[in-house]
Amino acid sequence: MAKKKDVLKQIEEAVEEFEGDAKSAYKEAKQIFEEMKAPVKPEVIDVEGKSTAFFSEKHVIAPNEGASRSMYDKSRFGSLVENKIQYSLHEALYLLEKGKLDVMGGKKKLSAEEFIRKASKSETGFNIRYAVFKDLRNRGYIVKTALKFGADFRVYDRGIKPGEDHAKWIVYPVHEGESLTWYEFSAKNRVAHSTKKRLLLGIVDDENAVTYYECKWTRP
Repeated sequence: MAKKKDVLKQIEEAVEEFEGDAKSAYKEAKQIFEEMKAPVKPEVIDVEGKSTAFFSEKHVIAPNEGASRSMYDKSRFGSLVENKIQYSLHEALYLLEKGKLDVMGGKKKLSAEEFIRKASKSETGFNIRYAVFKDLRNRGYIVKTALKFGADFRVYDRGIKPGEDHAKWIVYPVHEGESLTWYEFSAKNRVAHSTKKRLLLGIVDDENAVTYYECKWTRP
């Protein structure tokens, strides 16, 4: 009889622990959902002046000084590579649209439309990825490429800069009309699980509005 009570006690404790974990997960998911559905206010880049950079196939390169250095120090725009600031194409377009970066294609200063045409030739699916990048940056998140993780972007929680802590999510932008096989979906979950990050799918509609779905790997 005592053993039966011990087993029942263990089951009761396990249920309480599960309920606690479930409530915690629900609370966190609710907070993320509320943040993601909140109206997006364009990010204000509090840096004086603007920088001039040069288009170079997969990247945009700027000198490591002035506004470029300030934007790196304050908001981690770009990466330090061989004493230059190297921007991803998404970062460069974002700063160009914000009026903080002039991008030169040879001797010509590129408009946003010209930049998009060049970037789209260099990177398949550029517009879909940029819609997600822009939305997340406007929400206050630092977004970096995640090619070494096998994903499109890695995203840091608000207030966290790369180097201070690890990224919280890896993100895959997907157009709403695009289809994924279960194998592809499972592979994305495995990547997130193996890198100890959360998986976000950024679903982009025809108006470039983005809806996010956080997916988790569960072992029964």
